[in-house]
Amino acid sequence: MATTLDLWSMAFVFLLATFVGFQVIQNVSRLLHTPLMSLTNAISAIAVVGSLIIAGEQKTVLSTVLGAVAVAASVTNIVSGFLITDRMLKMFKRSPSPERENLRSSAR
Repeated sequence: MATTLDLWSMAFVFLLATFVGFQVIQNVSRLLHTPLMSLTNAISAIAVVGSLIIAGEQKTVLSTVLGAVAVAASVTNIVSGFLITDRMLKMFKRSPSPERENLRSSAR
C-alpha cells in the first residue's frame, strides 16, 4: 500500500510541476528567454548527474535503461539549449558597418 501511495504522490508532484512550469514559461517576456535558457541548461546538468547515478547503480535492468534514457535526454537538452542560446545571441550582434571596417584598416 505504501508504494502505491508513493507512486500517486510522485505522479501528483510531477503533474503539478509540469503545470506550474508551463505557466511560468508561458508568461516570460521575450527579452528574458536567453537567460532563462541558460538557467535551464544548469538544471539539466543536475539532471545528468542524477541520471548517471541511477544508471550506474544497476539495481535492475529497467532502472539502468531508464537512467540511460534520462542521460541521453538531459544531454540532448543541454546541447540544444546551448545551440539555441548561441543562435539567439548572434541575432543581437551588430553586423560590421563599412565605417568601422575603414577605421580598422586605417588604424593598422
